[in-house]
Amino acid sequence: MHELSLLNGVVSKVDEVAQGRSVRAVGLIVGKRSGVLVDALEASWPIAQAGTVCDGASLDIEEVEATVWCPTCDSEQEIDEYFALTCPVCGTPTADLRRGQEFSLAWIDVE
Repeated sequence: MHELSLLNGVVSKVDEVAQGRSVRAVGLIVGKRSGVLVDALEASWPIAQAGTVCDGASLDIEEVEATVWCPTCDSEQEIDEYFALTCPVCGTPTADLRRGQEFSLAWIDVE
């Protein structure tokens, strides 16, 4: 489960930023096409936070829908997990993924 190693990196960064202060909550942004499973993140959080500056902190995850740019529609179009390299609205070929690959530390709440 690579989600645990991702969270270990998050905890390390939070520890650096918190500078010894106690952490109440951590916020992540996770794209639906990032390859990261939100359920696995949530299940791994108690292990990743144990004995760290994040011990007892809650984890808030904001999921980002995946979108592509369609030159014919001249707009971003939301795609599903089975994206077939075409615009889901008009069928124009496109592989211009605009959102959905994110995995980032968005915020931390410290005392």
